[in-house]
Amino acid sequence: MSEQTYDAVVGLRVHRNFTDEPIPLSEARRILEAGRWTGSSKNTQRWHFVVVDDREGLDALATAGSFTRPVRNAVLAIALTWPPDGYEFDIGRVSQNMMLAAEALGIGSCPVTLHDEERAREVLGLPAGHRCRYAVVFGYPDPRAEEGERRERREAGKAGRKPLSEITSHRTHGNPLG
Repeated sequence: MSEQTYDAVVGLRVHRNFTDEPIPLSEARRILEAGRWTGSSKNTQRWHFVVVDDREGLDALATAGSFTRPVRNAVLAIALTWPPDGYEFDIGRVSQNMMLAAEALGIGSCPVTLHDEERAREVLGLPAGHRCRYAVVFGYPDPRAEEGERRERREAGKAGRKPLSEITSHRTHGNPLG
């Protein structure tokens, strides 16, 4: 692994505030390609991506979740859907790859949980049995709004990462990694 790749992985940050500048279709396609090339369980690729890039659609999608301010702030959302025989784990992998690709293009992103699956199904026109619990939203970050929000999170003690020793065990849970 190159240091550049490693730095991209550990440096990825969520953005919740975006400018109104639209994302060119060519860049959206590159993000979608990164998702398409994501590995999947048994290479089944049991997913479908619904691109939402109009204000009315984004506002409607935001009604499918409880914490969807980033959807309302974004200019593009990709709803990650899967059929009855799909794997939710694969959806997480797709999300991370899309987010890393967007970051490489200078585009910010934020994963969003859609708590009301029935509403998401209705908004997206999904076939019976298909699910959508997650979307990733995208836009060009608004630096001033992002810094203000990050400052608030730091002051509230909601920033940074736990030490590796606190979240890692060796061979059995609770056994320190050394």
